[in-house]
Amino acid sequence: MSARQPDLPARRHRGRRRAVAGIGVLVVLVVLGGVIVRLFVEGQHSAPPLSLPAGHTAAALSPVSGTWHVAAGSVAGFRVPERALGAGSVVVGRTSAVTGSMIADGSTVSAAAFRVTLTALKVDGKPQQQLAASLTTGAHPVADVRLISPLALSPAFASGATEHASARGLLTLNGVSRPVTIRLDARRDGAAIDVAGSIPVSFVIWHIAQPAGFGWFGSLSDHGIAEFRLILDLG
Repeated sequence: MSARQPDLPARRHRGRRRAVAGIGVLVVLVVLGGVIVRLFVEGQHSAPPLSLPAGHTAAALSPVSGTWHVAAGSVAGFRVPERALGAGSVVVGRTSAVTGSMIADGSTVSAAAFRVTLTALKVDGKPQQQLAASLTTGAHPVADVRLISPLALSPAFASGATEHASARGLLTLNGVSRPVTIRLDARRDGAAIDVAGSIPVSFVIWHIAQPAGFGWFGSLSDHGIAEFRLILDLG
């Protein structure tokens, strides 16, 4: 007598139950991953772009001409877009390790050069190993930007008007130098000059390895914005 064969409907029922259970586990993992990623995104990146402060500024107390140096309160950093399960956000890094100077002659900025210490960059107040690896800060710990063409200032700038301008510069990052267009806003504030600006950065142009994102759940963009706000004092 032949062995009894398993009941076909029962086998199909067990198969359906395993499939439903597998789908249930997958749904739980996706939802849980989404919650974790969204909490990470919403809780981490809230710093607004660097810009000139709103409100009244003090009357100019010194001439525009002279050599202006980076003073306390200056900040530089970056912004990189990211997406996680359809939610968009921005990774923001900041450092106050900025040095440099600007030479103004009458109504023209004839030279300017600034340096940012990349090893001092922090995201949410903490160093990021992934950032250091992408920027190869071990071999290239600083970024430099300098003016390569004179920048004309409007007559109203000397008396306190905000100057909106585009400057031609050279950005050296990750050991690679490339010409850039720098968007600038500048204004006199008492004895200081307050400058805010940004530079678009495509990672491939500066040979920057794209930072890893959230794997299957999301990713960081292949481009970002270098930004700064400089307080300049006449030295």
